[in-house]
Amino acid sequence: MTSSAALDLAVLASAVELPDAACYRAALERQQRLTKPAGALGRLEPLSAWLASVTGACPPRPIERVRVVIFAGDHGVARTAQTSAYPPEVTAQMVLNFVAGGAAANVLADLNGASVRIVDVSVDAPVDYLGTHADAVAAYRVRQASGSIDREDALTYDEAVQAFNAGRSIADEEVDAGVDLLIPGDMGIGNTTATAVLVGLLTQTELQLVVGRGTGIDDATWMRKTAAVRDAMRRGRPRMDDPIDLLSAVGGADIAAMSGFLFQAAVRKTPVLLDGVVSCAAALLAAHINGRAAEWWSASHRSTEPAQHAALDALNLEPLLDLGMRLGEGTGALTALPLLRAAQATLADMATFDEAGVSDRDDSA
Repeated sequence: MTSSAALDLAVLASAVELPDAACYRAALERQQRLTKPAGALGRLEPLSAWLASVTGACPPRPIERVRVVIFAGDHGVARTAQTSAYPPEVTAQMVLNFVAGGAAANVLADLNGASVRIVDVSVDAPVDYLGTHADAVAAYRVRQASGSIDREDALTYDEAVQAFNAGRSIADEEVDAGVDLLIPGDMGIGNTTATAVLVGLLTQTELQLVVGRGTGIDDATWMRKTAAVRDAMRRGRPRMDDPIDLLSAVGGADIAAMSGFLFQAAVRKTPVLLDGVVSCAAALLAAHINGRAAEWWSASHRSTEPAQHAALDALNLEPLLDLGMRLGEGTGALTALPLLRAAQATLADMATFDEAGVSDRDDSA
């Protein structure tokens, strides 16, 4: 699907339904009957109700099949405006590291019984760097690096559509394979520059409040990054009526693909645990097509990137953890994954007062 005619946002928006409200209410009611004081499990209680609603069952089944999909892509602004502490060559090197199982995401996925899929959407390297892995990793590749958004479009409109539809197709593949939960991951030099632009525009947040330190940049690099974000926001502001056009102007193929992935997960009624700033920016784009999509997502952690804070506020999502993480790759979501499993297990497996023969609270005292 490479033509702009292949994407009708109104038709897409109509495909998103809300999670099951009856299951949500049933989960909250069950929480009141479990052998504990009401509210004693804190945020695990509403989290369990969210799981019930997005799985359509109370109690929800255990979370066993978790898939991390890492969208890899480079951004020309990192090379031309020098907005990153690392050169673009790192992205291709890290893709190979993911394939070999040596990245933090691989380690945390193994620890949690999850699997990792890496997708080269727009890495700044000829595809032959992948060797025998090219067919699997680069099957949805759109182009080699996105444009430098401070001075040119990231993508053509048709490329933005192609990337968005690639993300939708990937979500369909994973859902059809039987996943219980999806985690979006990111890898790409310059991606926090693009996400700062998108979040700043979509949330109407001031420039200085969305530009973070990314890979740990120094003050001089932060100033260059701020200038690049300013120029890109100026370019993107007239094109905010169409989320896909905005992605083509100041986004990138990796972010566009992740947006399509998150949107289609909502269409397919599959829960998503968001990661850091890139996935939250992609979620913000997807939610601008239909805000109901956000009901299918939960936020795993609060990144050190300020743009993520603005995106989470706009999405009305409260993260589960705040550990000062900023790696991406899906690592924050994988770290928070045990909390989802704890919420599911306590709702499903704890005895009720009646079952355990334990006296409930005496409200007459």
